[in-house]
Amino acid sequence: MRVAQPKPFFFEKGRRAVLLLHGFTGTSADVRMLGRFLEKKGYTSLAPHYRGHGVPAEELIHTGPEEWWEDVLDGYNRLKDAGYDEIAVAGLSLGGVFSLKIGYNKPVKGIVTMCAPMSMRTTDQMFEGVLKYAGEYKKYEGKSNEEIEQEVQALKQQTMPSLKDLRTFIYDVRDHIDHIYAPLFVVQGSLDDVIDPDSANIIYDTIESADKQMKWYEKSGHVITLGPEKEKLHEDIFEFLESLDWNV
Repeated sequence: MRVAQPKPFFFEKGRRAVLLLHGFTGTSADVRMLGRFLEKKGYTSLAPHYRGHGVPAEELIHTGPEEWWEDVLDGYNRLKDAGYDEIAVAGLSLGGVFSLKIGYNKPVKGIVTMCAPMSMRTTDQMFEGVLKYAGEYKKYEGKSNEEIEQEVQALKQQTMPSLKDLRTFIYDVRDHIDHIYAPLFVVQGSLDDVIDPDSANIIYDTIESADKQMKWYEKSGHVITLGPEKEKLHEDIFEFLESLDWNV
């Protein structure tokens, strides 16, 4: 049976807006519960999908970080165009990297990074993640195990050229985060086995913000927004947002 795929969302509530950004091979589902939580607290939130995400992996492999960054900027501008002048940004994994890049390119009230990498595994390891995503997506499509195996094997014969660009993109952001002065909340799961958890320390130590904090979640892995400490994470992010110098 085919299962409906997650869609981008725009939960309009109060005048304070938060741009929510998902991870590589992720979707808005990564941050939907956070968005609903913030909606109940009076915050507006918008979560875009990057090109190639939330669709078959056969499309993903033909997209890359520059296009995804354009999609992030489109999300930011959509909030602006809707009349939201004050925007905070919170991102998971690659979404956290994009959050940092927004932080030195656009005015933001505050930044939340969640398990954001400042280094990248080999492109082969990253492509394994793409293949895993492909299998999960095909399962959602209602395909048989045999069909899934055949199609994933066919995908395996291809490559994703932009993975090299993704590595360059992440290191370029790392080289520029000392230009960030907005308030910062660095979130990291202690059980994260997808990225190097020391990335959290690199972000915290390098950013020039006078108002910055870091918290480690001892029971959480990489997709911390869906993990066992998500309710505490929601409350902590809300507390951080409430501490910002909003004009509305």
